[in-house]
Amino acid sequence: MAAALRAFAAEFDPKFQAFLSADTDVPQQLAEAIRYAALAPGKRLRPYLVVRCCELVGGRRDHAWHPAAALECVHAFSLIHDDLPAMDDDDLRRGRPTCHKVYGEATAILAGDALLALAFELLAAQPAPSDRALAMVSALAGGAGWSGMIGGQATDIEGEHKPPSADLCRYIHERKTAALFRTACRLGALAGSSTDEALTALERFGQSLGVAFQIADDLLDVREGGADIGKRTGKDAASGKQTFPRCVGTEASRAFAADAVTEAKRCLSDFGPQAGDLRALADYVINRNY
Repeated sequence: MAAALRAFAAEFDPKFQAFLSADTDVPQQLAEAIRYAALAPGKRLRPYLVVRCCELVGGRRDHAWHPAAALECVHAFSLIHDDLPAMDDDDLRRGRPTCHKVYGEATAILAGDALLALAFELLAAQPAPSDRALAMVSALAGGAGWSGMIGGQATDIEGEHKPPSADLCRYIHERKTAALFRTACRLGALAGSSTDEALTALERFGQSLGVAFQIADDLLDVREGGADIGKRTGKDAASGKQTFPRCVGTEASRAFAADAVTEAKRCLSDFGPQAGDLRALADYVINRNY
C-alpha cells in the first residue's frame, strides 16, 4: 500500500502544485508559506480517497482532481493552525520546521486562512454541473466546520487535563480526524455521480477509517523518539489530551483500532475486488510506522 500511495502522490503533487500557483496579486511571502506547508512531503491519504472513491462508483479520474486538491488545502490549513503556539505548539511537522517557525505566527495564520478559502474556490471552479458542485461545497463546509473538524479541535482543547473518558475521546476523534476522511469519500462519490446507497457506504467506510487512523496516531505518540515519524512524540500526554492510550490503555487501543478497520472493510462489501486497495489502506493506517 505504501508503494501505491507514493505512486499516487507522484501523480497528484504536480497537479496540486499547479493549483497553488499564485498570480502577482498574491503577497510573495504568503504564497511561499502556503506552498511550504501544503506541498510538504506527505502520504496524500485524503486526496487518494477522493480519487479512488470517484473511480469506484464509475466516475472519471480527472473529475476528482479539483475536490481532491480542495480537501488537501483544508487538511494543510488544519495542520498549520494545529501547530501554532496557541494550539499544540509544535515546531516539527513532516520532518521539517512548522510553518510558523519559518514564516512567523501571523503569516502562518494567514496562510491557513488562505488555504481554507482556496479550497472553496477550487470547488467552485471545477468542471462539474452546478448542483453537484454545490453538494461538494456543502460537504466540505460541513466536514471542516464547527460540527466537523474544527468542532472536534475545539473539543480536543476543552478536554485537555480533564479526567480520561473513552466516550469523549471517541467524540473528538470522530470529528477532529474522521470527519475529513468521511468527507473525502463523500466528495469522491459525488464527483463520480454515485448512487445514494454507494455514497452512504463510502461515507461510513471513511468514518471508520478515520477513527482507526487517529487511534493509530495516538499510539504513535506514546512511542519513544519522534525523529522517524517526522514530529515530536509524547506531547499528547504532556498536554493531558483525551487519547485512547490514556483512556483505555495501549492494548485496548489496538483492539479498538482493529475493530474500526473491520467495520471499514465491512462497509466495502458491495464493491467487490475493485475496492481491494481501500481494504489494504484500512490495514495500512493501523500498521504504519509514521
